[in-house]
Amino acid sequence: MAKEIRIKVDDETYEELQRRAADGHEDPDQYASRRLTDDLARTRFLEGARAFVEEHGQAFADRFGTGPSSHAA
Repeated sequence: MAKEIRIKVDDETYEELQRRAADGHEDPDQYASRRLTDDLARTRFLEGARAFVEEHGQAFADRFGTGPSSHAA
């Protein structure tokens, strides 16, 4: 279920939000919601990737190498 949040931003930020929303033919509220959702999804992905590297990075490097000249066996 969708929840509503209210945030305060300075005038410059709000004007940029309106401009970017208009560029995409989107309502500013919808644009802000989509950007927030996308940013949180990206953050979750990066945190998951970091956790993977911390847990499995050395084994992965041992198996496949670490540089551009490395070749999968």
